[in-house]
Amino acid sequence: MSIEFNAPPPASVEPKRSITDAMLRGARQRCPACGAGAMFRAYLKVADACPACGEELHHQRADDAPPYFTMVIVGHVVIGGVLLLETAYAPPSWVHLTLWLPLTVILSLWLLPRVKGALVGLQWALRMHGFGGATDETPDLDTRPH
Repeated sequence: MSIEFNAPPPASVEPKRSITDAMLRGARQRCPACGAGAMFRAYLKVADACPACGEELHHQRADDAPPYFTMVIVGHVVIGGVLLLETAYAPPSWVHLTLWLPLTVILSLWLLPRVKGALVGLQWALRMHGFGGATDETPDLDTRPH
C-alpha cells in the first residue's frame, strides 16, 4: 500500500537569480538586474531605480557592511605591505607614512562603492529587503496592553 501526497505547486515560482552575476554587476557599479544602468546617482547614493531597465533599487539596506568589508580588505592589503616592506628593507618611518597613508585613503575610497554595489547585488539576487516583491515585516515587539 502506498500513500501519495499531492501537494499543490507553489503559487508563484520565481526564476532563480545568479548571485555571481548580480554581485559582479554591482561591483562594476551597474544594475544587478540588467548590468547596463548605473547603480549610483552619487558617490555612495544608490539610485531609486535603474535608468536602463527600471528595476527598483531603493529597497537596498547595505548599512554598515560596505565600510566594514572595505576596512577588512584594505587593512589586510596595507598591513601585509607594511610587513613585507619592513621585513625586506626596514625603511625609516617617514617612508611608511608617505607610502601607506595615501594608499590606505585611495584604496578605501576606490573600493567602498564597489563593495557596496556587490552587496546590493547580493541582496537583489537573494530577493532580500523587498527585492523579491514582498516587504520585510517588522514584528510588533510592544507587548504592553493598549
